[in-house]
Amino acid sequence: MAGTRITNLQSTVKPGIQAPQRSTATQGAVQMRIKNSPSSGDRLSQSKSMVLQETDLPQKPVDLKGEIMNMAKISDSGKKQRKNWSSVWTVLTSDQLMFYKDKQETGLKPGGKADVLQLCGAFIEWNTEKSSRKNVFQIKTSTGSEYLVQTDSYSTASKWYDAIKKTVDSSTKEGFPLRRSNSTDYLPRHSSLPGYGSASPGVKQRNPIHRRSINMFGSSKLKHSASDSADKNGVKNRLKKFIIRRPSMKTLQEKGLIKDRVFGCHLSSLCEREGTTVPKFVRICVDAVEKRGLEADGIYRVSGNLATIQKLRFLVDEEEDLDLEHSQWEDVHVVTGALKMFFRELPEPLFPFRFFQPFVEAIKIKEPKQKVQAVKKLIQQLPKPNHDTMKLLFSHLHKVLAFSRKNLMSTQGIGIVFGPTLMWPELDAGNMAVNMVYQNQIVEFILTESQEIFNLDGK
Repeated sequence: MAGTRITNLQSTVKPGIQAPQRSTATQGAVQMRIKNSPSSGDRLSQSKSMVLQETDLPQKPVDLKGEIMNMAKISDSGKKQRKNWSSVWTVLTSDQLMFYKDKQETGLKPGGKADVLQLCGAFIEWNTEKSSRKNVFQIKTSTGSEYLVQTDSYSTASKWYDAIKKTVDSSTKEGFPLRRSNSTDYLPRHSSLPGYGSASPGVKQRNPIHRRSINMFGSSKLKHSASDSADKNGVKNRLKKFIIRRPSMKTLQEKGLIKDRVFGCHLSSLCEREGTTVPKFVRICVDAVEKRGLEADGIYRVSGNLATIQKLRFLVDEEEDLDLEHSQWEDVHVVTGALKMFFRELPEPLFPFRFFQPFVEAIKIKEPKQKVQAVKKLIQQLPKPNHDTMKLLFSHLHKVLAFSRKNLMSTQGIGIVFGPTLMWPELDAGNMAVNMVYQNQIVEFILTESQEIFNLDGK
C-alpha cells in the first residue's frame, strides 16, 4: 500500500519541480554539445569586444571645494588675449572648473561673474614657456579657450593639476562610453544585443537615422582633417621659401633696418663695439649719480618712474645723444633704475654663469683671509669687460656706502638690491631662496673688501 502511494506521488510531480531523467541517447547528445562548445576562455575572448575594459571605466573625479590660485586667460575661443594674472577663488566639480573673483561669489550661477571651464574634451599640461612664473600649468578647453593656472606652492599646484587631469579624463570618457581604448572599432552593427539588428525577434531596432548621422559626422571629420593637413603643408612650404630668400643679419644691419642695442646685448659684444672695457652707459650713469645723488634718500633702493626709465632706455638703444643733466632726468632714481635694468637684462650676468658656483663655494669659507683671497682670485679670472665693469661699479657703491648716514643705505641694503641684479644661476634648479641668500652675501662681502680685492687705494 505504501509502495503504491509513493508511485502515484511520483507520477503527479509537475515538470520544473523535479527534472525527469534523460535517456542514454539524450545524455550522449548533451555530452557531445559540451565537448564541442567553446571553452570558457574562448567565450570570454569572443565577448571581450562587447565589454568595457577596466581602463575604459571613468575614474572617479576629485572635487576641490575651493582655494586661492593665480589665473590668466590667454585665449578666448581661439582669439588671443593679453595675459593678465589675477588671484581667484578656484572650485573644481565633477565636470567643471570655476574661477571666482573671491570666495563670497561662489554662490553665483554659472554665467555670472565667474569663469566656468567645461572640462569634457579639455587638455591640460605643465607649461614653462608662456610665463616666467613657477608651477604653471595650461588648460585648453574644447572651445579653444586657454587658461594659465599657477601658485607658488609646488605641492598645491601638483594637487590641483592631478585633480583636474582626473576630472578631464573622467568627463571625456563618459562622453564616449562605448569606445574601447585599445580598439578602433565600435560595437558591431548586427548583434544579438537588444537594440542592435534583428537577431532577436520582437525587439525594437535602433533608429537608422541615428547611425547615419554618426557616419556623416565621422566622414566630415576625416574631410576636415585632410583639409587642415593640406593647409599646414602649404604654410610650411611658404615659410621654407621665405627663410631661403630672407636677407642675412649683416645685410639688414648694413641697410640700417636692424640696429645693435645696448640693453640686452652681451657685455663683451657691447664693449667690443664701443672699443672700451666698460660700457659707456654704465660710466655715464655712475658719473651722474656721484655728481648729484650720493646723498639721495634710499639711492638704488627707491624705484624711479618706470615710464621715464623706459623712455631713457629707448633713447640709449636708438643711440641718440644722451644728456643726463637734462631736466627730464632730474630724478636721480630714474638714472639708478635704468642702470639696474641694464644689468638685469644682460643675457649673461656680470658674474658669468660658470662662476656662480665657485663664488658660492668661496663665500662659504670661514677663515676671513682665505675667503678674501679666494674671491679675489675668482674676480681676477673674469673676462676683461666683466672685471673692469665690476671694479667701476663696486668702487662707485663703496662711495655710496660712505654717505650711508644721509642716504640711509647700508651694506646689507646694497647687497639685497644688487645680489640678484648682478648674478643668478644659468639653470634655476636649486632652491631659489638659498641662492638669493648667497647672492646677497657675495655682493656684501665684495663691497666690504672692495679696497683689498680691487686694489682701490692704488687704482
